[in-house]
Amino acid sequence: MTTTTTGAAAEGSSPTSSGRAGTPSVHSLVMRATDTYIARLQPLYLNDNPAAVAELARLRRGAGKRAHQVQDLWGVGGLEELAGLLAGWRDFPRRTDAEHAVFLASTLWALHQQSGREHGMHVKERPLGGAVRALIRLKTESRGHSGDEEEGSPLRTRLVRVGTAESVESVAVRLREIVLLLRTARVPLDYGRLAGQLHRWQYRPDRAAVQREWGREFHLAAPPRATRGKGGAADGGDAIDPSLGASEEYGGYAAGE
Repeated sequence: MTTTTTGAAAEGSSPTSSGRAGTPSVHSLVMRATDTYIARLQPLYLNDNPAAVAELARLRRGAGKRAHQVQDLWGVGGLEELAGLLAGWRDFPRRTDAEHAVFLASTLWALHQQSGREHGMHVKERPLGGAVRALIRLKTESRGHSGDEEEGSPLRTRLVRVGTAESVESVAVRLREIVLLLRTARVPLDYGRLAGQLHRWQYRPDRAAVQREWGREFHLAAPPRATRGKGGAADGGDAIDPSLGASEEYGGYAAGE
């Protein structure tokens, strides 16, 4: 799972980068901690393991809240996995941001997985923008409509609202709304990737890059042009905002500028 970083991050000067050759970046550890935690718990839940079922019920109570805010969740939610990965680090930057990202992604997964025993809702390589695009397609097809209506979908608007959020609390609320819709349609999401993006998003200089990733994920999940109606986005246009041309930067749009 390769994520886009800003120029500062690429040079090792951003707090999301380790700054040491051969050392993993902070957000890659956030991704790993989240993925390790959910990958361990998800199959147990699918097999109706009582302890896993109880843990997911506890996790759901923390959905949308900050790490350590719910005392009943101390010691769960992927934070111990993160602590283990950071055990050898000194002067670890932005520990609180990392904890928020892991905890938010883990609790949203628990909400997403609720009452579903057929399939795991944490699936690698299913990014947020792609999951929203898949959900839009399912809904338009279920109504017998063409892909022409994708651009005006309220679901697309919800994704844009995630991009325009200005606080962790706002992002959490807006992601929770999307996750509940994904749960209804049983559309999975890569929560490790999402955790890494949420960690980077909290660092203001990296925020525009994460917003662009969400837009690009939506764009890349568009159906082949041959299967789209005449109202589909033009070649080279931006799928999240068809008014933008191929040469235009859409990070500003995603940031609400």
